[in-house]
Amino acid sequence: MMIAVAWRNVWRNKTRSLVITIAMSLGLASGIFYMGFYRGMMDQRIQTAIATEASHIQVHHKSYLENPDKKFFITQVDSTLDAIRKETGVNAVSSRIILNTMIQSAATGSGVKITGIVPENEKLVTNLYTKIAEGSWFKDGKRNPIVIGRKLADKLKVKLKSKVVITLQDMEGNMTAAAFKVEGIFETSNTAYDENCVFVQKADLARVMVMEENACHEIAVLLNDNALLDQVNTELIGKFPDLDIKNWREVMPEVYLLESSFNLTMFIFIGIILLALLFGIINTMLMAVLERTKELGMLMAIGMNKTRVFMMILLETAMLALFGGMWGILLGWLLNFWFGIQGIDLGAWSTAYESMGFDTLIYTHLPLSVSLQIAWMVMVTGILAAIYPAIKALKLKPAEAVRIDM
Repeated sequence: MMIAVAWRNVWRNKTRSLVITIAMSLGLASGIFYMGFYRGMMDQRIQTAIATEASHIQVHHKSYLENPDKKFFITQVDSTLDAIRKETGVNAVSSRIILNTMIQSAATGSGVKITGIVPENEKLVTNLYTKIAEGSWFKDGKRNPIVIGRKLADKLKVKLKSKVVITLQDMEGNMTAAAFKVEGIFETSNTAYDENCVFVQKADLARVMVMEENACHEIAVLLNDNALLDQVNTELIGKFPDLDIKNWREVMPEVYLLESSFNLTMFIFIGIILLALLFGIINTMLMAVLERTKELGMLMAIGMNKTRVFMMILLETAMLALFGGMWGILLGWLLNFWFGIQGIDLGAWSTAYESMGFDTLIYTHLPLSVSLQIAWMVMVTGILAAIYPAIKALKLKPAEAVRIDM
């Protein structure tokens, strides 16, 4: 009975109730859509960081990350790779030689990070080979091929089959140089990565550096699932105490910051929206109470106790919040579903986003748990909004209220 009365009272003034309902629905829908957009952008950046740039786990010499010098390399690489492959949850591994050096073309030069890879193994731990925009990914039999990013190719003014010269210091401390021919040009969503990273065959780079082949500076480990990250990372640390084992969150803290800040960002943004709605609901219900002063006084005069009056106001407010909130959540979900399939093209701001490593086509995504949290926050907001109008109603004196001419 109380529920039916409360629902009827909500719609006594249809215009006012519809205005606050629409305002609440649009506010929540925009908030949920924004969170889906932010989550989609974050997920794509993390996926790019793992699949294209860092892989899940990286293994280095103990001193390498603090001082990335060529002398801090891992020995007995083959046996280490075999041991890592046997770990549960490991999908693939690949060894790399890494050197920060200079690359020069006939037009100009630039500082780069050159990575010597085993092409067939690298294809298993990263998807960089799928990002080739021109040329190919290390065809068998060629000597000294190099794959560079589009941004670097433009900077050096080179194209396919152009020759570039890499100048470096070998393991004995002698300055040396080697010519490489551009075999492929890749293009990722991270222009900084495209400008600063080049790839050559590990055997070619080891020969130029006079470095033993069974050595490397880095081992990249790709897992079957990111959920296994902490487990496998801990197992590898215990298995290789003399090596430095770090996951992608430690190697790329700027990307991890996106992941760790999502919940805080969500609560702040939705909290601002709900705070605005809180005052809107309070205003609406307070007006409803003041308009019904005589009616409430009569109800209390004929025996309705204060608890039932309080519950009636509470139910009305909760219904208003629930009705508007559920429509807002539904609309937000539909927007996220649609743009999760179609994507949002940020081509007009592509330069800015790509410089930070973000894709320019964002697919929205929002876990069900986040929507449930938002629904819970809406209900709490509705209950809080009911308190002041309900207290105002309880302070009415029946004898005075019934004399008011509304």
